[in-house]
Parts: sequence; structure tokens; C-alpha cells
Amino acid sequence: MAIKFIDELEFEGKRVFLRADLNVPLNDASQITDDTRIKAVLPTIRQIMRKGGRLIVASHLGRPKGKRDDKMSLMPVAECLAELLERQVIMAPDVVSDGVKVVAMQLKDGEILLLENLRFHPGETANDPEFAAKLAEMSEIYVNDAFGSSHRAHASVEALPRMMKIKAAGYLMRKELRYLQEALADPQRPFWAILGGAKVSDKLGVVDNLLAKVDGLIIGGGMAYTFLVAQGFNVGKSLVDQTRITYAKDVLEKAKRKNVQILLPLDHVVATAINEFAETKVVDNQHFPSDRMGVDIGPRTIDIFKNALVGAKTIVWNGPMGVFEQPAFATGTMEIAKAVADSGAVTIVGGGETVSAVKKAGVTDKISHVSTGGGASLELLEGKVLPGVAALES
Repeated sequence: MAIKFIDELEFEGKRVFLRADLNVPLNDASQITDDTRIKAVLPTIRQIMRKGGRLIVASHLGRPKGKRDDKMSLMPVAECLAELLERQVIMAPDVVSDGVKVVAMQLKDGEILLLENLRFHPGETANDPEFAAKLAEMSEIYVNDAFGSSHRAHASVEALPRMMKIKAAGYLMRKELRYLQEALADPQRPFWAILGGAKVSDKLGVVDNLLAKVDGLIIGGGMAYTFLVAQGFNVGKSLVDQTRITYAKDVLEKAKRKNVQILLPLDHVVATAINEFAETKVVDNQHFPSDRMGVDIGPRTIDIFKNALVGAKTIVWNGPMGVFEQPAFATGTMEIAKAVADSGAVTIVGGGETVSAVKKAGVTDKISHVSTGGGASLELLEGKVLPGVAALES
């Protein structure tokens, strides 16, 4: 894969189209509630500015379905970006128009133009080459630092870079690829993966790909109950994917043949409902009540999972161990977050819920790499090639 990175390019006097992922959460007053994604792209923006580039920044926000919706305007992002950079950010009134093109063409070295929400135009999600060509007319160099959007074959991510002669990946993209591709291609061992979350079907490709790479696999969260049913256990009213029980049996058999250790919960926190008032108790696999559901891994399981990670050299984690959003059901996820952070291994965390969990546990700074792309990181863990990455190849 021959991908250039921004350190290899000169930007002085050139119009640079930067595809960023500025899809930040907004409250009802259109105020940004979490600016993590904006801060993540700042190193790339500063490098292009430092080298005299004339910057055209583009992103989507939400799902306006090809129509203008002022509730999803990037204006709050422009204001936040200007504050963080301590300089003016010109806000375009739309995405592609003669007026926006004129502004782009008149940019001076170090100036920044932020285009309005790309998804206000139907051509973005349709990967329309005509829409991409209009974006290309404004710029001379293309940079993709939107890892979280690069699993989508959208115009600004896939069609546009294929039209550009000079293209590169930004710093955030480089970090994501180095951890999620290169580090996993030749991991330090022992290599453990931790998978959780609600459904087995969401992680079929991840399980299949990791089973060929890891020394051990920990399965918790809702997806664990399908595997427990595959082993013959009753799991009460817990979430079970009935269509994947045979698949779970096959995975367990395949792991045996490959000599890959799979750890499943031995005890559980169970409840009658998922709310803060629900009565809870701890049960083991042999005594799971038929009228309750699993909401977290139990204390014995926490100890076993944590002990398995001692001595690990590489750990990949995607998916919480329970309904951690409720404090009463968060212990398992919080304990695993701390164990991963304290392991001394190369640690890679992906998936929106898992990223939220490590933040909640206060251990983000101790994780080697926290991926910014939920769906994109999952697809890389499946071994897929992302359209936005493939389009950067020379």
C-alpha cells in the first residue's frame, strides 16, 4: 500500500482540501457537547498551516439526507475551531457554489475556509463523481484525516481523492492505520482480544479475523450469552441471537483446533430490568434464574479476565462487558478498563461505547491508542480495506 503522509508534501501557496471528521454531538441549543473530534484533527491543520497551505476543510455532521437542515450546520464547529486555533475560520454558506469557489480561490497562505455540511448535498452519500469534481475544482492537494468516515464510499472520501494527483493521509489517519493495520499484522505476543457489546452478528467478521491472529479471546457483554447457550447453559431473559448459536459453536470448535483460549463469563450480575431501581444479584452459569437477564459480568469472571491479561503484550478491546451506562451494572466494564490500562501492553481500544467506557474509567491517557472511528475501526479489525484508504493509494 503506497500511501503518502503530509510530512512528505509541500503546501506553500497550494489550496488543500482536508477531509476531516468533525461530526461532533450538539445539544438542542446547537452547542458542542464533546469537541474530541475537532481536537483530534488539529495537528494536521496546524502542520498544513505551518507549511503555508490554503486550507479548505470539509466534513459531514449528522444525517440531513441531502437537504439543508440548519440544526446540523457546521457553524458551531467553525466557532470552536477558530477558538482552538486562535485565528479566523471563514464559514462557507454552502458546499459547492460559484460563490464558495470564488472564496476558495482567493484564500491566502495560512487561511482556513470551512465548507458547510457535506451531507447537505445529495451527491456526497451517493459518491457522485460530478459533485466530487466540483470539490476538486477548488483544490490542488487532497488530505484525508477523517478515519471515522473512511469506511464509507462517499464522494469526499472515495471519488474525490481518485481525481486528485497529489493526495496524502493526515496525522490522525496515520496513527489509526499504524495501530489497527500494522500493529495487528505483526503483534507483540501474547496477543489478547476482548470483545463485548450487545450482538454477536455485529462482530462476526471481527471474531473470524481475530481468531487467526490472537493467543486468547475474552468474550463478555450481551454477545457472551449466545456463546453460553451454545455450550448448553440457560441464560434466562438475557440477550441471545438465536440465529447465531450454531456459529458460536463453530467458533468454539475452531478455537480448540487453533489452540486459541476463549474465556467466557462464569458468573453474572443479573437483574429483572435495566434501570437504576432494579434488584440485582450475582449468579453462576449453573444457577441462572429464568426470570432475569445478565447485565454485567460477576466478580469471579472479573478476576479471571483480569488475570488472563497479566503478561499480555498486545490487547485489542471492542465492546463493553455489560450495561455500563447504569452505575449498578458498570463494575465489570470499569474493572476491565483499568486492567487494560495497567497491563503495560500495546493497547488498542475501538468502538464508541468502549471509548466512552475508558473515558468514564478515567484511563484514556494510559491506553496506547483510542480509535476515533467506530465502524471504521471495526472493519479494519475484520481485515477489510476501507474505501477512503484505498483511494489514497498512489
